Amino acid sequence: MMHRPPIKFCKQCGTAVEYRIPDDGDTKVRAVCPSCDTIHYENPLTVVGTVPSWGDRVLLCKRNIEPRFGLWTLPAGFMELNETTTEGAARETVEEAGAQFEMQDLFSLVNVSRVGQVHLFYRAKLTSDQFDPGVETIEARLFLESEIPWEEIAFHTTRVTLECFFADRRKGGFSLHHLDV
Repeated sequence: MMHRPPIKFCKQCGTAVEYRIPDDGDTKVRAVCPSCDTIHYENPLTVVGTVPSWGDRVLLCKRNIEPRFGLWTLPAGFMELNETTTEGAARETVEEAGAQFEMQDLFSLVNVSRVGQVHLFYRAKLTSDQFDPGVETIEARLFLESEIPWEEIAFHTTRVTLECFFADRRKGGFSLHHLDV
């Protein structure tokens, strides 16, 4: 179940909406305006980020914001309107880590249907080991696989993406991972 607050008012005319199955043949309960008949669709949010690597190390960011303040994550965040998934992943990596990198292939697509999100992570090859983290990050640091603070990882999507990344690296090749968590 999604954790976003329900829509209360029509974005077109301001009337209080009703939650019901629309009269247009739809089969799902939607927020429908009883005044202007506008149907308000609630869709998943997209989180985009990177798995930045420098040799055998991966860059993680210690969160300076809630949720999960003080825990480690890959640089990622919500995709903005008018940007592609790669543009959003690059923006988040710069904002959170101040990293310099070359974007690589899509690495993982993780469905988090219980909170209405889809997470996309791209591999990124760091071109410098110097970072300038933004305000959302306490610290940006490189970790060997053996150094990852697994008990301090902020999100399950980060954990499963890192596990796939290190498993692929041990195999000698990277593939796209599609996961449901």
